Amino acid sequence: MTRAAGPDFIEALARGLDVLRSFRPGRRVSTLSEIAADTGLARPTVRRILLTLTELGYVRAEDRGFALTPRVLELGMAYVHSLDMWEVARPHMERLVAQTGESTSMAQLDGSDIVYVARVAVPKIVTLSVTIGTRFPAAATSMGKVLLAALTPAELDAVLAQPTRSGIAARVIPGRAELDSALREVRAKGWALADQDLALGIRSIATGVRGGDGKVVAALNVTVHAAETSVDKLTGVYLPPLLHAAADISSDWSLRDTAPMVARA
Repeated sequence: MTRAAGPDFIEALARGLDVLRSFRPGRRVSTLSEIAADTGLARPTVRRILLTLTELGYVRAEDRGFALTPRVLELGMAYVHSLDMWEVARPHMERLVAQTGESTSMAQLDGSDIVYVARVAVPKIVTLSVTIGTRFPAAATSMGKVLLAALTPAELDAVLAQPTRSGIAARVIPGRAELDSALREVRAKGWALADQDLALGIRSIATGVRGGDGKVVAALNVTVHAAETSVDKLTGVYLPPLLHAAADISSDWSLRDTAPMVARA
């Protein structure tokens, strides 16, 4: 795998991260050959990386292959906890779930995907399983549309040029002209709707959550089952409490961002 990199770029570290990212949903155990094919690395290189990751506790040998260990959660949760997202957002998200009886999640943009960073779920059968760290193609989701709408034109072009790493084939991916039109509507309204674009049966609305500088740093949604909840109910009944929850989280984040470091400690 060839990369354009500066003199301080550590290729060995990049290869190790490539191997970690090669583990995908639906394939709990990966063979050496599968990882080599996915990463484009030579089998001996992959083997050395896997043995190193095993020594560090992030991977274990299993069933003639390798599987991730729970320790990899430390990598993602360190990011979430460093921003105190969950600590600040949780009571507002729990209140939103109590008001709607539906699941709510928070996500951020990573390339052309959204990644879930917080979630309060209700026990319902849905088409796709969602947990912290789940990623979906941004353009097919309500949270993704909110986050894409907050980008500058140059940022949007750069993001959309990156391929999805979600491993999910969305039911509907809008063309660029259609997406641009949808994003203009999101900017005008302040919220976005996704009506079974990601998968049949999944319908959601989302709005932005802002940091202390007023910029959108995350998106918050309410997700429903399409067979149970109409678009009119989603936008007429669930949208107001969603907007209220997002505003409250934004306010709390703003207060935390502007608080003196001594007080925050």
